[in-house]
Amino acid sequence: MPGIPLGVLDLVPVSSGSTAAEALHRSIDLARRAEEFGYARYWFAEHHLNPGVAGTSPAVVLALTASATSAIRLGSGAVQLGHRTALSTVEEFGLIDALHPGRIDLGLGRSAGRPRPSDGPGAQPPVTPVVDGYTPNGLRIPDPFSFAHLLDHPRVALQQKLLNLPGAQPQEYGEQVDDVLALLRGEYRSPEGVEAHAVPGEGADVEVWILGSSGGVSAETAGRNGLRFAANYHVSPAAVLEAAAGYRAAFKPSAELDRPYLTVSADVVVAEDEETARELATGYGAWVRSIRTAEGAIPYPTPAEARALPWTDADRHLVADRLETRFVGTARTVADHLERLRAATEADELLITTITHGHADRVNSYRLLAEEWHRRAAH
Repeated sequence: MPGIPLGVLDLVPVSSGSTAAEALHRSIDLARRAEEFGYARYWFAEHHLNPGVAGTSPAVVLALTASATSAIRLGSGAVQLGHRTALSTVEEFGLIDALHPGRIDLGLGRSAGRPRPSDGPGAQPPVTPVVDGYTPNGLRIPDPFSFAHLLDHPRVALQQKLLNLPGAQPQEYGEQVDDVLALLRGEYRSPEGVEAHAVPGEGADVEVWILGSSGGVSAETAGRNGLRFAANYHVSPAAVLEAAAGYRAAFKPSAELDRPYLTVSADVVVAEDEETARELATGYGAWVRSIRTAEGAIPYPTPAEARALPWTDADRHLVADRLETRFVGTARTVADHLERLRAATEADELLITTITHGHADRVNSYRLLAEEWHRRAAH
């Protein structure tokens, strides 16, 4: 197995019985430990109005984490541009880079808080074949999940209202990414020819990534600009091959990259034995269900709390694709799954997200995986 880097994607989950403040302290501690374990980068996601997720502002959390670590790359996975401006994003990350130069990843996403339907027939078909829900090497590719039932949900509409100024309309995503890049390079000009210079921000030594869940707009934007791309297996496993193929098909070499560069995310729980790992993973289904019903992510339950919750056939169907594609088991078992994911997508890196109720179990999961991954790389 080649030395494929592993990164961490952290939602700053709030466990049942704890607080957002405790979740933040635990995430910063996990970042320190991930640095010790040899992970290449540590990203914070952006989510809003979720009782069980405290990662509302990646820039703020990664700035705090940068002061608590020394070498690991830190970034956003992702800043959601739908309710932000290019200038505010560049200035924020420019501030962080000014104090922690050469360590910051600016991951850009296009969500404005509203689930989107598939990007449709323009997406590039995957190169890796899928037969009866599996790639030739055994990676599970489930049927697509539809967010259509959430598009007009009152909580989704409320999030839109609270995140955007009255009457504001999100800028077209590709144009907004172009503006971010122009501001970083010091090349921004208005249609009238007026220059704008972000200070700090212009010339910041940040790696720009695009995050996407399909082979549509995000993958095309990443490829057209010659940027790094993160494909989302842990949330949208059905479209991961399409996303990777769409990105590569659109890729044009840039000053930053001469070839496509891809990371792929995966949900993982590792323990010393299979039974313990499955027990630690028990709360995941209930947590995903709360997200997909627009309730908002609940505080992450204990295994006992999760087992006590009522379930219906409709609930099981709602979360099936996520449960089928989560990698749970010993370090050897999970590493085998990750190798399949890497081979099927031809990823250059993998991005690992792990949530357990107990902080020590979460740290231990990352430690065990890192040890097994480094062992394989050495052979």
